[in-house]
Amino acid sequence: MADKRDYYEVLGTSKGASEDEIKKAYKKMARKYHPDLNPGDKEAEEKFKEVNEAYEVLSDPNKKARYDQYGHAGVDPNFGAGGAGFDGSFDFGDLGDIFGSFFGGGFGGGRRSNPNAPQRGESIRMSLAISFEEAAFGCEKAVTVDRMEQCDTCHGNGCAPGTTPEVCPDCHGTGSVQVRRQTPMGVFATTSPCGRCGGKGRIIHQPCKDCRGTGAVRKRKTIQATIPAGIDNGQTISIRGQGHAGVNGGPAGDLLITITVRPHELFRREGTSVLCEAPITFAQAVLGAELEIPTIDGKVKYTLPEGTQSGTTFRLKGKGIPSINGRGRGDQYVTVYIETPRNLNKEQKEALKKFAESVGDNNYEERRKFFKKFKK
Repeated sequence: MADKRDYYEVLGTSKGASEDEIKKAYKKMARKYHPDLNPGDKEAEEKFKEVNEAYEVLSDPNKKARYDQYGHAGVDPNFGAGGAGFDGSFDFGDLGDIFGSFFGGGFGGGRRSNPNAPQRGESIRMSLAISFEEAAFGCEKAVTVDRMEQCDTCHGNGCAPGTTPEVCPDCHGTGSVQVRRQTPMGVFATTSPCGRCGGKGRIIHQPCKDCRGTGAVRKRKTIQATIPAGIDNGQTISIRGQGHAGVNGGPAGDLLITITVRPHELFRREGTSVLCEAPITFAQAVLGAELEIPTIDGKVKYTLPEGTQSGTTFRLKGKGIPSINGRGRGDQYVTVYIETPRNLNKEQKEALKKFAESVGDNNYEERRKFFKKFKK
């Protein structure tokens, strides 16, 4: 293995590269040395194999972890076999997790965590749908969750009242036992969960009847969730300590609520900006008018200047979404479009024709520019 190049060097990336960076580097190098692009080039063919071997290891989280810790030896299936130098006693626990990774945990190296140490409870994830306005200004919502809570009868120790758990005599509370076996290669030490206590480190002779020895019971809980003003679709809020109960006196997990904002019939959102479209009449566009524009705060008045073109956008300052950090508000942008009247009667049509004749093409600047370009 001494002649093998570093896999990160093969892909042209650094050791701390992310999964996406490794994938991107692999694609680049694979294209460079692909046999179809280098016909008859033996060197390119070897490099292509080398690139694929490197990616096969670095794209697998488990193999990558072993490679980062032990180099090529960590991902060589022949490592430690065949060999020489294993006379006498050898405790594979000294090699940490490498043999546990190779053989599915049978060579147990590493230290097992104390099964009776306090452990944080699992978090609960849920989604909550709110309206556009509720997202903009914030709100209070009552949410109901089913969660595991500490048993009130045994106070979490899993034992019937008046009794206590016994420390397992086989593993002495560690939850694991070590077995040494003599082999032609030496003495191998393997670590596995204790069969007597099931890896818990303690034995409950009289389980609590309410929780059946688990120390926790499932309960339904209603919690008040404060939704901050300015929250956007897909964002998640965390309510600390409202998840599942911890184990062995550990803290409870969190309640994680992902927000879904229902679409609004008039408004849409971009960051802290509110966008909407408003129809105006031909007369309003020509002569100007005072419009009533809907906003998330209610209706506001806006003076439309005469000669406004369809598609014009104007801004209502400070009428957008409050910033979620509480620093100011966005604006509202209103795009107007001219609605063409339908079902005109004869008199209206005649009046419109006379108007068109009186105006002529001189008053339609964009129209004149268009046909001028068309003639060219």
